[in-house]
Amino acid sequence: MSLHSVCRSDELGIGEMKAFAVGTQKIVLYHLTNGFFATQANCTHMFAPLARGKIIADGIVQCPFHRARFDIRTGQVVEWANFPPGIQLFNVIRGQKVLRTFEVSVEDGNVQVDIPTT
Repeated sequence: MSLHSVCRSDELGIGEMKAFAVGTQKIVLYHLTNGFFATQANCTHMFAPLARGKIIADGIVQCPFHRARFDIRTGQVVEWANFPPGIQLFNVIRGQKVLRTFEVSVEDGNVQVDIPTT
């Protein structure tokens, strides 16, 4: 594992998210009411950039393309892609897949993300 500072804790308000390149990994950092969390940057359905989506409830991010929803804390699928009508036919081929998540800590006001070195 390798710890990377990505921003200051006061740079991202509660309910906000932002994409970062950390080493060779692209992530989205989220600031929720109970802390900071990080996931892979792209949706597991059709690889849309999650930072262009929105946090629809505390802890749930919605993909901007087909409205797949994920639990930010665990990466688990809350609701698979469902828009536009008919996308469900494609979902037979692209089955549900969780988001990769990363450990986040705050040290001296710096938000740090732990990225595996392998």
